[in-house]
Amino acid sequence: MRAQTLMQSAFLPGFEPAAPALLPEASGAHGGRCWIAVASAEHVRIGRAQGFMQVCHGKAAPLRRLRPGDWVAYYSPSRQFGGKDRLQAFTALGRVRAREPYAFDMGGGFVPFRRDVDWILPAQEAPIQAWLEQLSFSRGQPHWGYQLRFGLFEVSPQDMALIAQAMGVGAAWQAAAQALAQDSA
Repeated sequence: MRAQTLMQSAFLPGFEPAAPALLPEASGAHGGRCWIAVASAEHVRIGRAQGFMQVCHGKAAPLRRLRPGDWVAYYSPSRQFGGKDRLQAFTALGRVRAREPYAFDMGGGFVPFRRDVDWILPAQEAPIQAWLEQLSFSRGQPHWGYQLRFGLFEVSPQDMALIAQAMGVGAAWQAAAQALAQDSA
């Protein structure tokens, strides 16, 4: 309870979020659009542990492109923010929750925007090198990393299925997709 109080007190006045709306039980399905977000593995671990995502140094506009039910996979070029330690791996996979982006005061004048995500656990890190010729956004592209500089970009459901497979959660992702298809039929 104390942790919840601390979390709630960190919101700026006027930016307090409404009670989060829950996604349907079939929230593992791929029913929405698919995205790749970019952040260091260190930052991804924090977001995964606390159920949120941030992109583009806390900008709100990219998060507003996401819709409830969309899928997001994080690609981490490095282990630490600003680090020279190359990782180049997918580090998290989850589904965007219904809650809109919200400002969160991290202290020291830094107030990034976040979006809540239900992360699929346990997902293992998956080096991208082994998948470059199978992913449509990188296949045959000598400069495949250029689009990662935007911090958030859309990919095909087929690419997201490959990423889920690489991260060891392909079966869970597929089962959820089938559940959503049955619910919408």
